[in-house]
Amino acid sequence: MRLILNLIWLILCGWWIAILYFLAGIIAFILIITIPFGIAAWRIANYALWPFGRSIVRRPRAGIGSLIGNIIWIILLGWELALGHLISGALLCLTIIGIPLGLANFKLIPISLLPLGVQIVPSDELYPGYR
Repeated sequence: MRLILNLIWLILCGWWIAILYFLAGIIAFILIITIPFGIAAWRIANYALWPFGRSIVRRPRAGIGSLIGNIIWIILLGWELALGHLISGALLCLTIIGIPLGLANFKLIPISLLPLGVQIVPSDELYPGYR
């Protein structure tokens, strides 16, 4: 089921969302000081291409640096990306087949706002027996 949802996701909205994150990463790399944001954006782009079967968890040792970085991220790029997830999630929820995809878009909003201090892990690690 995850494979089917991931393929539908990729066709309907995953590719353009990943492109937005890739472009956000390029902008961050151009500004040199924001290179960690570029790395985070590209990590999220990878997650946005194939989200089903993976989950986001907070790193327990994330410190004040990730907090300050997340505040800067929200101001520069995060709110635009979160708005894109909100709009595409709402549009996808208008159809029955799009509801799981819309929910996946809503699941991406927190990481689009606060990308630093989190990691992406397979859902099997968080929920044993998950398939």
